Amino acid sequence: MLAGDERALDPWLGPDSRNRAALDVYRNTVARARIDALEALYPTVLRLVGPEWFRAAAGEFAAGSPPTSPVLDAYAADFPDWLEVFPPARELPYLAPVARLDRAWNRAHTAADAPVLSSGRVAALTPARLFSSTVQLHPSVALFWFDWTVPSIWIANRSGDAGLEPPVWDARGEGLLIVRANDVVTGRRLARPEWAFLAACRDGRSLGEAARDAFAADPALNLPEMFAGLLATAAFSTLDPEPVPDDRHPAPV
Repeated sequence: MLAGDERALDPWLGPDSRNRAALDVYRNTVARARIDALEALYPTVLRLVGPEWFRAAAGEFAAGSPPTSPVLDAYAADFPDWLEVFPPARELPYLAPVARLDRAWNRAHTAADAPVLSSGRVAALTPARLFSSTVQLHPSVALFWFDWTVPSIWIANRSGDAGLEPPVWDARGEGLLIVRANDVVTGRRLARPEWAFLAACRDGRSLGEAARDAFAADPALNLPEMFAGLLATAAFSTLDPEPVPDDRHPAPV
């Protein structure tokens, strides 16, 4: 009622115009708070379209999307979907995908803590055991693949420290890894083999199967170099090797 039809509040407001003026102030304060929250949650979108465009769009979104939780990070999860069908954004096809990356960045900040897989743990296994193992991705990991240059646009404009980079919207496939390492969230572009490898791990497949998918994306791939690079991102958490056969208790024939 506070954001809707005033007639429902007539019994409490009465004829005093001061009460109605106070209600208007309250409504304006609530609206500004929602818009401010959207600016904090979607800074790359804000940077790409500018404050005036963003606040006008955010005001329209906020008017029909009241918060359902007092937690800021829980607000406006559907804003990227809303942008996708927002008429003024039709000529900005990168805007909704960029908003989804901003959302993933926020989720990475609040994801659960977990151990990070070390290179020493990997080196302790024979190649056969390593490739038969599965690995869990860190809870903060978000993986994306786009047929367009969304990751490049997002990375170039995520930080306010540099000048605004004009979006280059090309039909060139790019992947993105978002992960929190040492309490710092980072975004890293992924080549197709890297994305294929991580996607297989995310889906619970063995490292051998992940390697096969990576080679399918690039037969000339240097697998050890790629795996070492992905290990350095802290994207992996726990490694689950296959059990070592116990010769003292052979399996029944």
